[in-house]
Amino acid sequence: MTETGAIVVGAGVGGLTAAIQLAARGLAVQICERAPTPGGKLREVALGSSRIDAGPTVMTMRWIFEELFAEAGARLSDYLVLEPLPIIARHVWGPEERLDLYADREHSIEAIGDFAGLAAARGYRAFCDQAQALYQTLERTFIRAQRPSVWGLVGRCGLRGLAPLSSARPFASLWSVLGIHFKDERLRQLFGRYATYCGSSPFLAPGTLMLIAHVEQEGVWSVQGGMHQIAQALAQLAERLGVVIRYGCEVNEILVQGGRARGVQLADGEQLGAQAVILNADPAALTSGRFGAAVQGAIPAQRPEQRSLSALTWCLVAETQGFPLERHNVFFCRDYAKEFTDILDQGQLPQEGTIYVCAQDRGPDGSSWSGGPERLLMLVNAPACGDRHAYDKAEIEPCAQRVFSHLESCGLKIQPHSDQSLVTTPTDFDRLFPATGGALYGQAIHGWQASFRRPAARTRIPGLYLAGGGTHPGAGLPMAATSGRLAAQAILQDLHSI
Repeated sequence: MTETGAIVVGAGVGGLTAAIQLAARGLAVQICERAPTPGGKLREVALGSSRIDAGPTVMTMRWIFEELFAEAGARLSDYLVLEPLPIIARHVWGPEERLDLYADREHSIEAIGDFAGLAAARGYRAFCDQAQALYQTLERTFIRAQRPSVWGLVGRCGLRGLAPLSSARPFASLWSVLGIHFKDERLRQLFGRYATYCGSSPFLAPGTLMLIAHVEQEGVWSVQGGMHQIAQALAQLAERLGVVIRYGCEVNEILVQGGRARGVQLADGEQLGAQAVILNADPAALTSGRFGAAVQGAIPAQRPEQRSLSALTWCLVAETQGFPLERHNVFFCRDYAKEFTDILDQGQLPQEGTIYVCAQDRGPDGSSWSGGPERLLMLVNAPACGDRHAYDKAEIEPCAQRVFSHLESCGLKIQPHSDQSLVTTPTDFDRLFPATGGALYGQAIHGWQASFRRPAARTRIPGLYLAGGGTHPGAGLPMAATSGRLAAQAILQDLHSI
C-alpha cells in the first residue's frame, strides 16, 4: 500500500480548501471524489443546453476565498469573475407588498422606512449595529476557532468581548430576538429566514444567527458562469499545487491501523495509505458506518431528529411574466409558524411554504436578461426524511400546484418548458449525500448549545479529520471553506508534533 501525505475523501468546498492549504505547505495530497466533477453540494445540472446552479446560489464573505488563494500564491480574480449585487434580495408577501434589501445599508433603511414606517427603519439600524458587533466578537473567537466550547468561547472573548454576545440574547430564539427590533411580522419573517440558511427554524434557532445580516451587508456576489465555477476554480488551484484529484473514485472504507487512520480502501478494492485522512462528507455518513465500523465511533452519533432541513427544488427553463424578478427572490407564506410545524412536527411538505426563486439570467441590474426563456431554481423547505420516505407524484404535484399558484397570486406567472425541468426531492438528496435523509446543512442549529455540538476538525481517532458544511463552523460556502482551513491547520499541527 503506497502512502501519501493526506487523502481527502470528497471534493466539496471544505475538502478542496483543506487540500489547497496542505499542498501549499508542501504536503502531498490526493482527493478521491465519487462524482465526475468537483463541488459536492455546490453542484449544477444540465437541462438541454442550459446549465443551472442547483446548490448554493449566494456568494458572501469573499475575503475568505481571497485569503485562501493569496496564501497559495494566487489571486482569486485570476480564476473567477465576481459581480457585486446592489440588491441582495427581493422579498414579497403579495402583489402590493414588496421590499428590496440593498447592499447599501442606508438604502435598505430608507426602503424599510417606506415599507413599514420610521420605527421599523430605526429598528433595522439597531439590528444591523448589533449584528455587526456580534460578528466581530465571534469571527475570531468562534468561527475560526478549532474546537468550539462554551468555556473556550468565554475565555477567548473576555468579559468585555462578551457584551455583544449577551446583548444578542443567545439563549433566546431568533424569532423572539427579532421581536425586540421589529413589530411588523413581515420583517420578523424576512430576518428570521436567516435561520433557514443553516437549515433551521427561526422559532428554535438562537438569536446569535442575526450575525448573518452583517455578512450580507458586507457584500453578495454573482459568479460569471455560475456558482459551480467556484468549485472549478478551487480544483484548478489545487491541481496547480500538485494535488491529484481522482474523479469517479469512491471510498468504501477508512482504514485504521494501531488506533490511527492510515488510509482508505476504494470501491474496487485498491488501498491508499496516508499520514492523515480528511473526510469531506456529512458527519452522519461516518457515524452510520458507511466508511467502516472502525471509524463509526470517531464522533458522537448524528441522530435523525437533529437533522437540518431538506428541500424540494425545481430546476427550470421557463417563460416568466408579470413580476420584475431580481437575481434572488423570496415569496413568503402568511403563516410562518405553520410552515415549520408542518415540516418539523408533522414531517410533511408545508401546506403553505416560503418559496425561494433564483433567476440565474438576471444580472446586477437586470440588464443581462432581455426576455425569453430563463433559468430558474425554485426551492421550498422540506423535512429531511428522504431515507425513510419516498416522495412520489401524489405528494409532489399538489405541492407544485400550491407553489405555482402562490407565485401567480404575487404576480409571477411561470410557464416551464416541459422538456427542461428537473424536480429534486429529499429522497434524491439522500441518494446524492448518503445517510443524511436529504438534510442539506448537517445538524440543525436548534437551541443555544447546538453550535457547540457540531463536530470539529479533529475526531477521536488520530489521523482522521473532518471538513464540510456539517462540521464546525457550519453550513454555507465560506463556513465550509473555513472548516477545510481548520482541518488543514489541525493536520499540520499534529504532524509537526509526531
